[in-house]
Amino acid sequence: MSDRMDVVGIGNAIVDLLSRVDDDFLVKHHLIKGAMTLIEVKQAVSLYEDMGPAIEVSGGSAANTIAGLAALGLATGFIGKVAQDQLGEVFAHDISSLGVEFNTVPSEDREHTARSFVLITPDSKRTMNTYLGASHALGPDDVEAEFIQRASIVYLEGYLWDPPGAKKAFLKAMKLAHAAGNRVALTLSDSFCVERYRAEFRDLIKNQVDILFANEAEIISLTEAKSFAGAVSLMESQAEYVVLTRSEKGSVILNRGQQVAVPACPTEIEDTTGAGDLYAAGFLAGLAKERTAAACGRMGAICAAEVISHLGGRPGTGLLRYLEERLGRVT
Repeated sequence: MSDRMDVVGIGNAIVDLLSRVDDDFLVKHHLIKGAMTLIEVKQAVSLYEDMGPAIEVSGGSAANTIAGLAALGLATGFIGKVAQDQLGEVFAHDISSLGVEFNTVPSEDREHTARSFVLITPDSKRTMNTYLGASHALGPDDVEAEFIQRASIVYLEGYLWDPPGAKKAFLKAMKLAHAAGNRVALTLSDSFCVERYRAEFRDLIKNQVDILFANEAEIISLTEAKSFAGAVSLMESQAEYVVLTRSEKGSVILNRGQQVAVPACPTEIEDTTGAGDLYAAGFLAGLAKERTAAACGRMGAICAAEVISHLGGRPGTGLLRYLEERLGRVT
């Protein structure tokens, strides 16, 4: 066991079920294309019975980021709740096999490990329908002080701000991280999350968050600006790093009064699942190596390009080589 870790993530422990569908399937099941929608067991069963063949792979937004960081050779840990069932064992095995420290005790109170139906339409867009199950049993008791304090950065997933117990876990982790002189990173996760908790997220970013990740829709929702440019101007002094991704338009990084624009890395798009998660992995890997904001953004863009070039939200086994081959000269 390493005495020090680069990043510890806290988020939903989910097993993804990836399946290709047409737009008629989304219409039939009244699904919002491109959104992440929370569902209950009954709808989860209906989707599973009606969709075609699926690929099972451990997922979850923060867990995907941690998997990316581990693939890049960083020392990582993860905190997330599973149930005592088959998918819980799959998740624990998968993330541990990557070299990630994962010691969260399984829930005894929830029947099922969380699962997300990732439905991919012919235009490569993904529609996520997630049953959260045991992941919402996460609480402050799952956050061990020693585990958090060993991490240079604690990375938190906005999706998990819903349940009261998980919210307490996040606040505990933030306090422990800052008491140890470490950084806190937050990803807003989804514009629907922002709409529900706009005031709370604003307060967190102002007082608790050192590194913020958001996409264009999320940051416009957070600031209630009329444009992306307006949102940028409102976020310039809100955190040490404000990292804003814009899909094919690249990303914009705000850092101590400086603004850096980073182009997207060209690639053939197979599936956009995990693009933001792997961008965060590349960016945080750059920070761990004390790279400039521009270099961190370039690393994030390359890692995002790798994950969208194949099916699923986890990186391929050759992520580090992929990054090194495309990185070129960065400073």
